[in-house]
Amino acid sequence: MIHAVATEIGGRTIVLETGKMAKQTSGSVVVSSGDTKVLVTVVAESEPKKMGFLPLTIEYQERMYAAGRIPGSYFRREIGRPSEKEVLTCRLIDRPLRPLFPDGYDCETQLIATVFSADQNFDPDILAMNGASAALLISDIPFDGPVGVARVGYVDGHYVLNPSKKQLENSRINLVVAGTRTAVVMVEGRAEELPEEVVLEAIFFAHAGIQPLIDAQSQLRQQAGKSKRSVAARVIDTVLREKVEALAAAGMEEVVTTADKIARSERYSRLKEEVLAQLDPEQYESPGQVSDLLSDYKRRVMRGRIIDKGQRLDGRSFEEVRPISCEVGILPRAHGSALFTRGETQALVICTLGSERDEQHLEGLGGDVYRRFMLHYNFPPFCVGEVRPLRGPSRRDIGHGTLARRGIEAILPASDTFPYTLRVVSEVLESNGSSSMATVCGGSLALMDAGVPVRVPVSGVAMGLIKEGDRVVVLTDILGDEDHLGDMDFKVVGTRDGITGLQMDIKIEGVDREIMSQALSQAKKGRIHILEKMKEALSAPRETVSEHAPKYVTIKIHPDKIRDIIGPGGKIIREMTMEYDSKIDVEDDGTIKIFSNSSEMANALVKRIQQITAVPEVGRIYEGEVRTIKEFGAFVQILPGTDGMVHISELAHERVKNVTDVVKEGDVIKVKVIDIDNRGRIRLSRKAALADGEA
Repeated sequence: MIHAVATEIGGRTIVLETGKMAKQTSGSVVVSSGDTKVLVTVVAESEPKKMGFLPLTIEYQERMYAAGRIPGSYFRREIGRPSEKEVLTCRLIDRPLRPLFPDGYDCETQLIATVFSADQNFDPDILAMNGASAALLISDIPFDGPVGVARVGYVDGHYVLNPSKKQLENSRINLVVAGTRTAVVMVEGRAEELPEEVVLEAIFFAHAGIQPLIDAQSQLRQQAGKSKRSVAARVIDTVLREKVEALAAAGMEEVVTTADKIARSERYSRLKEEVLAQLDPEQYESPGQVSDLLSDYKRRVMRGRIIDKGQRLDGRSFEEVRPISCEVGILPRAHGSALFTRGETQALVICTLGSERDEQHLEGLGGDVYRRFMLHYNFPPFCVGEVRPLRGPSRRDIGHGTLARRGIEAILPASDTFPYTLRVVSEVLESNGSSSMATVCGGSLALMDAGVPVRVPVSGVAMGLIKEGDRVVVLTDILGDEDHLGDMDFKVVGTRDGITGLQMDIKIEGVDREIMSQALSQAKKGRIHILEKMKEALSAPRETVSEHAPKYVTIKIHPDKIRDIIGPGGKIIREMTMEYDSKIDVEDDGTIKIFSNSSEMANALVKRIQQITAVPEVGRIYEGEVRTIKEFGAFVQILPGTDGMVHISELAHERVKNVTDVVKEGDVIKVKVIDIDNRGRIRLSRKAALADGEA
């Protein structure tokens, strides 16, 4: 039986339908809005797998036929690695759902969202996220939903729920907000240097707006929901737990008071060995059982110290930022570089300048997009003292890089004033929490070191949360363990005056306005403190780009002369590119942009182009080569591809009997343009040039 529920949000009707497609799944929902349709399916294995973590896989795939396009790849099909957009949407779907599975659920679960139709007016990611919650809700899989999701914009001082793509072009905010009926569970997006209160209001405007979606999902569950599987509560051996905690008490106190990450990790490893050595093997099922009990004990001890004693792992106050060190110009051949260190987190960030040809080309449902600013984040295993294969950028790498890119984009100069393509690469060298925010800080410094005229510097800080009942502590600049054992990871990027990017994930049911307001307030203090430290290393962008950066020159020619620059089959522009070792970009309006590694080469190329595209002017004297001799005169090339005729009577002041008495083919002479007729024929005079004193 087919069941459908419709609701309206932001002036747009959204329909949830089940029972028509993909009926062999645990749960499937088609979500529609306008001509956009997304199928979301979820399937879970019947038997649990004891994996020690939730075995949940999320996939999001955009089919090019959804927008009436054929893929541009060689094979003309969607194959290989998912696109950046698909990866980011997978993360958006995953993050609000994962905390809502019950503890003890161990069945391998796969959720797939497929875009079947896209109307180019509404991004399908929002439909996919709501469909994911609905599919889980009507399935037999235990899930503490529903979750509603919406995008919020800020256009002309007004908040807009689920704005169209056209509205987003003029929006100062682009936030994706996910929430349950009572709290916000995820935030992701950008802002154009807006105050905390404006961003906070946007979040809760969206939270209020998603309530009809939550109602619609609940209604669909009443109509078509399956009975949920029972999840056996994890059986905890209380006797073993008490014994483990008694044996570990003294050592655990030492662990949670060790500030250094490596030393703390080593002490914790020894503590495991000590506890196992003192236990009778018959008292536990496996070493993993003891390890789990010890890990839970560590979590409770650390959280208890923060809540009850106000003591963090490294001894800082709740609002204190770790010690910061900033250096610029680290790499001599890079166009810009910075080494940003905050506590035990360190990022080497490099900026490279290129031409328009270096822009990133992205193919998607909305058509081809060219990205002028790229930020790539690399998290090698050595940065956390691990050994693992290098497999290219992970979903986490892509997500962290995108967060940093969005936070920095708001301060970049416009392309018409600074036409370079910009690539920033962050190499994380050490990590103990908040490496993405170190990337933001290092990226801002590297751009300024490269001479990019950013409006203002930008910094970022990660906020944490410990919540036990009614007791709440918000932590500034969290460590890795504070992230792992805490309840929230809230990254905030911004300038001194406002927010440019943010991302929030939680591990509890949600956070309210009061907690989020406190976190944003503390984050502002933290990022201003960081900006002051960055200012000590470099207070403003360098006045010129690096000597190793390509030199940029722009000139304007008449559009009719473009063909002279290109040449037959592109011959002339290719020859100039090779001869002057430069990149030449020619636009339809006659604008020519030159990128060269040498100022001398750039200037020489400009002169060459000016010669090729110059238009003869009446009254101007030119130096040209005699190309052809006739009885009545000589033809002289005054500009590349442009000849004029010197009549025999214009060769000299005295009467000339034969042209060859004065000039011969190959001679270089000076001539004056005395006339250009309506057919473009040019009359030249050597006599007039001589009269003007030209030899």
